[in-house]
Amino acid sequence: MSTVRVVLGDWSSLQQDAQAVRYQVFVVEQNIPAELEWDVMDAQCLHAVAYNEQQQAVGTGRLLPDGHIGRMAVLASARNLGVGAEILRELMSQARRRGDAEVRLNAQHTAERFYLREGFVREGDSFEEAGIPHVSMKHTL
Repeated sequence: MSTVRVVLGDWSSLQQDAQAVRYQVFVVEQNIPAELEWDVMDAQCLHAVAYNEQQQAVGTGRLLPDGHIGRMAVLASARNLGVGAEILRELMSQARRRGDAEVRLNAQHTAERFYLREGFVREGDSFEEAGIPHVSMKHTL
């Protein structure tokens, strides 16, 4: 497991690093159109960025005001090292701290097992988002 430091902040303070990770993962790797990746919610979210020992941004995620977690992304070079779990746990901790009863997310099918391991449960049928199969999941805090 790698040693990462997760930094929390608003979009204005973390945009450059969060955007770089999201661009690489979603736009470059997954071919999601860039115009679908950025939205007005970024300015309203709590963001998390994970930095490796060389202080490079390697992962990110965001917590929306309504308790949804989204835009979870980890660079390919840092996957399967616990980076995503650290980001997710930190966002869940922040949701719990502010009084949210649960958190929800839309998981890509390829990430469903990851979220199940973190205590999330699947809800409902699969659906497509940005041309990628997803499933709704929730975790009671």
